[in-house]
Amino acid sequence: MVGITSFGFYIPVYRLKRDEISRVWKTKSLGGERTVAGYDEDSLTMAVSAILDCMKDGQKQADSLFFASTTSPFKEKQTAAIIAAAVDLNEKIQTADFTDSLRSGTIALNLAVDAVKSGSCRSVIIAISDSRMGVGKSQFEQLFGDGAVALEIGSSDVIASIEASFTIHSEFIDTWRLEGDPFVQAWEERFILNEGYFKIMESVISGILEKYNLTPKVFTKVILFGPDWRTQTNLAKRLGFDIHTQVQDLPFQYIGNAGVATVPIMLVNALTTAHPGDKILIANYGDGADAFILHVTENIERIQRKEKMKEWVMRKIYIDYEQYLNWRGLVPVEEMRRPEPRAPSVPCLWRDRKSIFALYGNRCNLCGTVQYPPQRICVKCQGKDSFEDYKLSDKKGKIFTYSFDSLTSGPEIPTIFGVIDFEEGGRLMCEITDCEPSQIRIGMPVEMCFRKVTRKGNFPNYFWKARPLS
Repeated sequence: MVGITSFGFYIPVYRLKRDEISRVWKTKSLGGERTVAGYDEDSLTMAVSAILDCMKDGQKQADSLFFASTTSPFKEKQTAAIIAAAVDLNEKIQTADFTDSLRSGTIALNLAVDAVKSGSCRSVIIAISDSRMGVGKSQFEQLFGDGAVALEIGSSDVIASIEASFTIHSEFIDTWRLEGDPFVQAWEERFILNEGYFKIMESVISGILEKYNLTPKVFTKVILFGPDWRTQTNLAKRLGFDIHTQVQDLPFQYIGNAGVATVPIMLVNALTTAHPGDKILIANYGDGADAFILHVTENIERIQRKEKMKEWVMRKIYIDYEQYLNWRGLVPVEEMRRPEPRAPSVPCLWRDRKSIFALYGNRCNLCGTVQYPPQRICVKCQGKDSFEDYKLSDKKGKIFTYSFDSLTSGPEIPTIFGVIDFEEGGRLMCEITDCEPSQIRIGMPVEMCFRKVTRKGNFPNYFWKARPLS
């Protein structure tokens, strides 16, 4: 039996109300709100958060890590390799990026299942993350949202076995984004829906039902990709599914269309309320379509995390449209007149990669003192070269002290810097993110998160920051 053995979920804490977007452009609001990746987030950092959430209930090591996104921060560098370093996976694993299609996540899922079935992998983690942009005043600007999901595929302790799959490809042009263009483009809506979306989705779903001699009524839950709720509903009715009892709602009102992560987010939502024996149909769209049939096992009861997902959805910081433009670099702004910070040194990044990407310090074998960055001489007992590696990225802590920097050259003013005391020992000075300045306080519980830091030298630099414990 091969299938999903664990899952993780992440959406940014920041929200932009669609009424706020319509206020600026004096257009009709689609209602609700959309998630917005913070100024220090992208598809890479969201994928790291989703994987760390997934690994709480799954394997601590995997044989392969796949990253799926249409918004990878790199055009020529493997994002999955950086993610693997950040989540502290063994360097002797396979990493791969899947890009350039809204179907990237389900393409990766198909290959992960094949790898486990063939015996070439025992466990594969798939990180599916997107942060797309629509041009100003467009419907896409209101519709799109940001988020990430991680799925672990294996053959033991399976919570939802993948019983069957069916795929078709299509050269149909509906949405696209060219090299160097930050915004998604699309052809005329009626044409792409009637000649593309409906025909392709009907074909893949009819194909899998006919291949395995099934009827629409056998499924407990049906997960259909759709650009919006109305289109998804029309498709479900055409195929004979009950929209009230079978069809999983799109996360439109509180997240938006999360690109490659849309269907995985719906799947995770379905799994949090699923029962052993449930049958789930999944259909994803983009340059063709993928369909899957899942069977929920009794192991689902050990991993359901409905309350955790509710915490992420309910935790919100609202931003205004001007803040959104600034974070996305869509308006030129004057930076503070301060000396230019140094660009990161590639040799230093390589030499200290373990302490930078996975946040390893060390612990003195003589007195137990935890130190970061790693030292040769213990600050407490002065013992020399008697240390063991000590990981801090998975430790909780509290704010010992903090300060505001209102003269920063970054996109968020003020920037909050804090000194974090970890519960099991160790101290770190770092930025504090996902927190309103008025809410921060001494003693606030925090956890670590992998984020972008100052970009200099035309290379995105990543490190760990602290955020309020959810």
